[in-house]
Amino acid sequence: MKSIFITFDISHKEKIVDMLTHNSCRGYSFFDQIQGRGSKTGDPHYGSHAWPSMCGSIITIVDDNKVAKILKDIEAIDKETPQLGLRAFVWNIEQQY
Repeated sequence: MKSIFITFDISHKEKIVDMLTHNSCRGYSFFDQIQGRGSKTGDPHYGSHAWPSMCGSIITIVDDNKVAKILKDIEAIDKETPQLGLRAFVWNIEQQY
């Protein structure tokens, strides 16, 4: 099992949820109204008058064989509007209950 943590401009939320649904990822947790700044490109997302946009994030736990397809789909969404910011990080899940 793998955990995929996806951070994105809030405008990507619907596309990300649709992509997870399309990839049969039923379970996930969504974190709304997150502030942050990407490490490489993109504008800050602080929800302030100077930087009004906000981020969201989703974490999902999936079977190992789903990871490559999900990352490919995330990359495709990011390439549509790279200035908005979209990243995904994958961790091993050692145990679960």
